Amino acid sequence: MGTGHHSSRLNRRNNPGFARDGLEGRSVDAEETQPVKHQSNSEPGSGDGQDLGPNLLYAIKQLELAIRSRMDTILRPAGITALQHTALTVLRRCDGLSSAELARTSFVTAQTMGEMIIALESRGLVSRRVDPHNRRQMPTSVTATGVELLDCYNAEVSALEEQMVSQLTLRKRGTLREYLHSCRAGLTGTEAH
Repeated sequence: MGTGHHSSRLNRRNNPGFARDGLEGRSVDAEETQPVKHQSNSEPGSGDGQDLGPNLLYAIKQLELAIRSRMDTILRPAGITALQHTALTVLRRCDGLSSAELARTSFVTAQTMGEMIIALESRGLVSRRVDPHNRRQMPTSVTATGVELLDCYNAEVSALEEQMVSQLTLRKRGTLREYLHSCRAGLTGTEAH
């Protein structure tokens, strides 16, 4: 086996959804761009049992844990967690989300998000108001203090992201973003905020 070129041929032969170097601008057959139901990085009957499904999930989880650990370290002086930073960032982009909507975008329970919003509100980082059209909903906004905190750590967070993608070209970075959005939509049926 050995070479990456040979591995690429195997992936193309066994996986009609494998886009041959589509990132590099080469032509891609229509059938190569179609999603596949099952993907394996081994030849049929090879017995090596290497299924890309769990391995890809594991790789994504490892990346998420590495990001979260580094974010927690960066944000520790501010006294907020990576999840709280994410909530503030989402609210800055999408002002007025309810706690339940924010919970869905953050993949936490409504109760967990409710507790987080209370903690952020007690520190003056977010504010809530009663929706005049639906008194049961309380749209949440980032306060000026919250925006100031985000701005204070923006350079360090951006540097972390740059370090993460430093081995990728601009084109590959864009493609990675598209793939991640597609993966999220595949699991949740929703677009990212």
